[in-house]
Amino acid sequence: MMKVFLLHPDQDFDPSTPLLPNVDDLTQDLSLNILFKAMARGDTFLFQVVRQVVLSPLDESASILYRQEILKDCLKYPDVVRQMYLIPLTFLERKHKRWLWISLRHSTPTSILSSARELLAASLDLLRQLRLIADQHVNTFESQGFRRFFTMIQRELDDDYLNLVEKHVQQLRFSRGTLLSAQPGKGNEGSNYVLCYPNDADQHWLQRMLTSHSPTYSYTLHPRDEAGARILEELRDRGLARAANAVGQAAEHIESFFRVLQWELAFYIGCLNLYEQLTALGKPVTFPQPVPAHERRLSCAELYDVTLALTLGSSVVGNDISADGKSLIIVTGPNRGGKTVFLRSVGVAQLMMQCGMFVPAESFLANLTTGLFTHFKREEDKTMERGKFEEELARMSVIVDYLTPNALLLLNESFSATNEREGSEIARQIVSTLIEKGIKVYFVTHLYEFTRSFNGDNILFLRAERLPDGERTFRLKEADPLKTSYGVDLYYRIFGTEQQQEMTD
Repeated sequence: MMKVFLLHPDQDFDPSTPLLPNVDDLTQDLSLNILFKAMARGDTFLFQVVRQVVLSPLDESASILYRQEILKDCLKYPDVVRQMYLIPLTFLERKHKRWLWISLRHSTPTSILSSARELLAASLDLLRQLRLIADQHVNTFESQGFRRFFTMIQRELDDDYLNLVEKHVQQLRFSRGTLLSAQPGKGNEGSNYVLCYPNDADQHWLQRMLTSHSPTYSYTLHPRDEAGARILEELRDRGLARAANAVGQAAEHIESFFRVLQWELAFYIGCLNLYEQLTALGKPVTFPQPVPAHERRLSCAELYDVTLALTLGSSVVGNDISADGKSLIIVTGPNRGGKTVFLRSVGVAQLMMQCGMFVPAESFLANLTTGLFTHFKREEDKTMERGKFEEELARMSVIVDYLTPNALLLLNESFSATNEREGSEIARQIVSTLIEKGIKVYFVTHLYEFTRSFNGDNILFLRAERLPDGERTFRLKEADPLKTSYGVDLYYRIFGTEQQQEMTD
């Protein structure tokens, strides 16, 4: 049995695996569709694959490192990987153009055998191409996954096997008719129909002509004998049943192999597409260091929001964060200072790390999470069925049902739809309880009363930098929250610098 094993060390990827329960909120809050579209480059199938893989995070460091090593080979030999990816695409395109379909339950043995034979024929040259790539690169690629894959291809698709398959495909065309054997059963009705191998199948045509033959007895149907033709077809199906089943299973295995190969390589093709775009923008990427989920680790240099970089098509500001040992990060500061961008950069990087990708940073180390959840502020319900604060509490209630120890929750301006005292108290109670239950929380907030209720070694306060003249650097610095809401900045933006001068005089 040929197994791909390029996404998992011990199993093929299952595209039917259910996604995270909060997939819609994650996609919206982290702008993940921007990432997926960049990886897909207009290919609907690639979009489907990268979305499925990224939103199915791994929870073991060994599995993540396994994918990382394979991706490093892909980045080193992109042309070879793209060449491999074209092989299953070509096979499936041939199948579609020839309308080949196998249904072992609902088709006759004759139709099963015909379709299966043609599928095998359509795969032979492609299997040989794959074998050639394996021969050329088995000692070039360095990852365990690719080396195992190439070794498997060499073992399963050696010359003797491929030549034998090609020979059987030619014989199954029955250019000289179908030879069956049968035994008389009850009432002289035929039974035990078996497809036979012609005695002279391996003889040269001249040998067949010169060799003496046993006397034969034949019966020829009248061209208009439809009933006789139908009976003869039924007899033929009986003889072909076992062979059709065997050939059908072989063809299904080949097709399944190509489909899995397409799925698993598609993820790495998406990664190559993203890498090329970020490299063109001059943005750094790095392979992250995952550590066990029970640790509280986050250490990064120049971590930036990849979705913002892809949207702007230009350089974006990154952040250096050292939050090892911290269960709670509280981010404060002026509006439009980069707080939400930072929160999004952490969430996207966490997902990218846990699906085995590189991350948008110069360096990145973080503990794994048992689940990533987001609670970002929403626009007011236009149907007026409920207010913003009620909607916030309803979403939080749903999230709590799925939270497990060592999960990560990203809160952005949560509980700000009510007055500060009430919002701060609700936020304090919720966050305190989550921390006690082993949940990591990163909270962007303007609730000053809330921030005053927390202190300790496991808490990190970050503040969006604001220069004395009000300019934002879009960087976060380790600093305690300030009571000001920077409303004067908003006033200056609206009324201009003349009013600013009058107020300072």
